Amino acid sequence: MNSRILLALPLAAVLAMPALAQTTSSTDQSQPAASQTQSASSADTATGKQPLQAPSREGFWGRMNPFARKRYVQRQTEPIRDRVNELDDLTAANSKSIKDTDGRAQAGIKMASDKANEADQHAIDAGNKATMAQQTAQQATTRIQTVETVVGNIDQYKASNQTEIRFRPGQSVLSKNAKDALDEMATGVKGQRGYIIEVQGFSSGKGQIAIQNSQKMAESVVRYLVLNHEIPVYRIYLVGMGNAPTAADEADKPKHTSGGRVEISLLKNDLEQLSSNAPPATGMDQQQQPK
Repeated sequence: MNSRILLALPLAAVLAMPALAQTTSSTDQSQPAASQTQSASSADTATGKQPLQAPSREGFWGRMNPFARKRYVQRQTEPIRDRVNELDDLTAANSKSIKDTDGRAQAGIKMASDKANEADQHAIDAGNKATMAQQTAQQATTRIQTVETVVGNIDQYKASNQTEIRFRPGQSVLSKNAKDALDEMATGVKGQRGYIIEVQGFSSGKGQIAIQNSQKMAESVVRYLVLNHEIPVYRIYLVGMGNAPTAADEADKPKHTSGGRVEISLLKNDLEQLSSNAPPATGMDQQQQPK
């Protein structure tokens, strides 16, 4: 009897094991379902997927069977590998996005630097042009002032050179010395502007005779200047003074002429000075001048 009881006890234990394993498995399966429900109601993760679940129990046979443990490990590590791969993909995408952003930022900085350099160059060019314009304005102002001075003194002639030629009484022929003196004076006025030559003849005698003689001597001087040196007639002013008194010195009293003589005076104004002070024509001015 006792031996039968001893045999029945192991048999009952063996038969109770599957039921116990099934109960444990059902309990374990109910726990993941509850955790999945809680995770579904939680907020999304950074990757947009649900968080990894806690490892589930395999029950009695899963714990005891080595092949079941291997499959269990594979099932548990497979989501981890997926998440790791996904994290690598996200890291690569973020790195590429950062590089693209950095490249665009560097390009924008370079473009801004180029624009700033171009603006600086434009500012320098504008400053140079303003300086040139100011210098041109100053030159124009100086030129206008010079022209105003010249125009104001256009009819103001100043004695530049004087020559006196002597004649024998009753003669109007020029001597060699007289011609040399006229040649020297005429050579100095060739190519010049703003000058006139004043010729005054003086003769001894009285009345109209003295005036006619002084006129003839002055005309001989004018004729020589026009024919031999091509001096324009409009630049020569002739007058026969006859026996008019001349003031040789302020301290002396005026005295009459004894013999024939002609006084030649070269008078100049500021036109020649204006011509010499004129700035040379630039290449642009020469191109704009009509041919």
